[in-house]
Amino acid sequence: MKLIALISLSAAIVASKGLPTTAPKAVGMSADRLATVDRVVRRGITAGAYPGASVVIGRKGFAVHQKGYGKLGWTSASAAVIPDESIYDLASLTKVIATTTAAMILVDEGKLDLDAPVQRYLPEFTGDMKDQVTIKHLLTHRSGLAPGRQLWKTARTPAEARQQVLESKLQQRPGALFNYSDLGPDVLGWVVERISGKRLDVFTEERIFEPLGMDDTGFRPSQALKSRIAPTEVTPPRGYPAHGEVADESAFTLGGIAGHAGLFGTATDLGVFAEMMLNGGEYNGVRIVKEETIKRFTTEVADHRALGWEVAAGERGAGEYLSDAAYGHVGYTGTSLWIDPERDMFVVLLTNRVHAARARRPGIIIADVRHDLADAAALAVTDEPLLRQVAWPRTFRVDQAADWTRGRTLPKRPTTKAKR
Repeated sequence: MKLIALISLSAAIVASKGLPTTAPKAVGMSADRLATVDRVVRRGITAGAYPGASVVIGRKGFAVHQKGYGKLGWTSASAAVIPDESIYDLASLTKVIATTTAAMILVDEGKLDLDAPVQRYLPEFTGDMKDQVTIKHLLTHRSGLAPGRQLWKTARTPAEARQQVLESKLQQRPGALFNYSDLGPDVLGWVVERISGKRLDVFTEERIFEPLGMDDTGFRPSQALKSRIAPTEVTPPRGYPAHGEVADESAFTLGGIAGHAGLFGTATDLGVFAEMMLNGGEYNGVRIVKEETIKRFTTEVADHRALGWEVAAGERGAGEYLSDAAYGHVGYTGTSLWIDPERDMFVVLLTNRVHAARARRPGIIIADVRHDLADAAALAVTDEPLLRQVAWPRTFRVDQAADWTRGRTLPKRPTTKAKR
C-alpha cells in the first residue's frame, strides 16, 4: 500500500462529504496552473455543450480542486451544480465503478476465475462459440459480442431484455479482436449476481458504496432526490424526458440495473472511490479489494485496455501528460474518471452533455474538455522533475475549438511528452 503523505492538519479542511480538502501547494501542485481548470470547463458551458459540470481533482489523499460550474439544466430555475450534492447519470462509468469492482471482490474471494468460461457461471449463455468466451474476454471487450442491442425495440420486460442479451450471437471468434461492447458487462453483471446470490445494485451497495460512505451513489435513485439529479435525454424512445432514470435506453429496458450503465453518483463520491483505488483497495480503514487485484485489473492487456478499465493513451479524455500507469474510463453522458497511481492523483469530471446541448458537436467539445482537464491537472504537479521540464501550453484544445462546428482536424501539439 502506498504511504499517504503526511500533511499538517492545519493545511487540511475536512469536507462534509468526500475527501478532506487542502491547498494545492500542500500536495505539490500549483494553484495558478489549476486555475486553468475553470477556463477549460466554463468554455464547454459557453459553447453550449453542457449546462453545468462537477469537477474534483485529488492528490495524496486530499481534494485540491472541488468545484461546481453552471447549473443542472439550461433554465434559469435549474439548481446550481454542487460537487457533493449534484447527482449525475454516470453512464459507462458503471462498467468500472460497479461491475468491474464487483468482479474484483469475487476474484479476491476465490469465487470468480477470470480464465473460466462464462458458461461455468451462466449455463444459459449458449450459442455458437460461446463455450469459448471467458470472464477475461468480457472484461477486455474481446468476447465477440456486438457493441449493443436496441432492446427497447424488441423487449417488453427486463426478463425479455435479459434473455435477448444472453441469446445474442457472437460477431467474431472469442479473443480475436477488440470490440467495445455493452453486452459483455451486462453478462458479467449477471455472473456477479449468480455467484453472490444478490442483485447487482444490492451487492455493490453492500460491498462498495456503503462501506466507502458513497451515500449518493447507486442504481435507480429515489425520486426524492430528483431535484439534485442532472437531467439527460429530452426525447428518448421511452416517450418522456429522462430525469432521475438512466438515460441509456437498453439499461432502462433492463430495469435500470445493468452491468454497462445505470449508476448515478456525485463527483465527491467518485473522489472517494478513486482514493480507495490509489490507496491499494482501502479507504478510511475499510478494505474493498486487495492491492494486488487492483494492479492486476489496471495493467494493460491489449488495445489500451486493462480488465474493465482503459489505460491512458493520450486520447479518450486522458490527455497527454498522465503517466503510463494511469487508467480510467469515460461515460456517454459526459462523465469521466482518470486515476494516476504514479502521481497519486485523480481527475473526476461529471456533465450531462446529452441534455439538450446547444452546440452542434457536443461530443467533440466534451472530448476536448476531458483532454484539457487531465492535462491541466497533470501539469499542475510541481514536485515531479519530468513535468517541470514541460512548457505550459500556449493554448489548450478548448482555445482552438477545432471542428466544434464541423469536420474534425486537430494538429498534434509539438511538445515533448511528460510520460514514461
